[in-house]
Amino acid sequence: MIQLKGIHKSYQTEYNSLHVLKGIDIDIQEGDFVSIMGSSGSGKSTMLNILGILDKYDEGEYILDGNLIKNLSQKDEAYYRNHLLGFVFQSFNLLAFKTAKENVALPLYYQKVDRKVRQELALEYLDQVGLLEWADHYPNQMSGGQQQRVAIARSLISKPKVILADEPTGALDSKTSEDVMDIFKKVNAQGITVLLVTHEDEISKMTNRVIRLRDGIIESS
Repeated sequence: MIQLKGIHKSYQTEYNSLHVLKGIDIDIQEGDFVSIMGSSGSGKSTMLNILGILDKYDEGEYILDGNLIKNLSQKDEAYYRNHLLGFVFQSFNLLAFKTAKENVALPLYYQKVDRKVRQELALEYLDQVGLLEWADHYPNQMSGGQQQRVAIARSLISKPKVILADEPTGALDSKTSEDVMDIFKKVNAQGITVLLVTHEDEISKMTNRVIRLRDGIIESS
């Protein structure tokens, strides 16, 4: 499903070049449930951004579902993001002026799906994460755990092959974190590949594989 071959990434600062990823090789199979760990500055967020086609790499190859992700047009990048990938963030990234149902339906709006169809699907996915009765509530009327479940439903509605989650439990208490991880397990059981960045050992133990980064290289996988 995902192959990284010799991936390098550097950022140019005012005074020097910062070499963040130093030859990353990873092979992730369809249906894997993987956590990516590493201290601050290890390169895990940079790697996730490259996987999410949010940042470009300097050297190597990134193959996603058989497609070489390199030198793509913005249109092609958007296509792969919208059809193959779902995103979940630590800060939820919900629109405050939209209801849970409207937030979940948003990816289908960008895919130009009919309004009635996308609203019906949004209700289905909210039901999957146990929030059907909260469909017409706004984010500020929900707990952090509920908001994250809305974000997971939003990530699933376009039927992605891969979910990328950046510290999805970082803003949640331990019990709520377990609830959210249970949802990820159910998502993974449907055959969807799940990759999540975390700094919490307890969270990584709930995944099937742990990739550890240190100073831009893979320490263990």
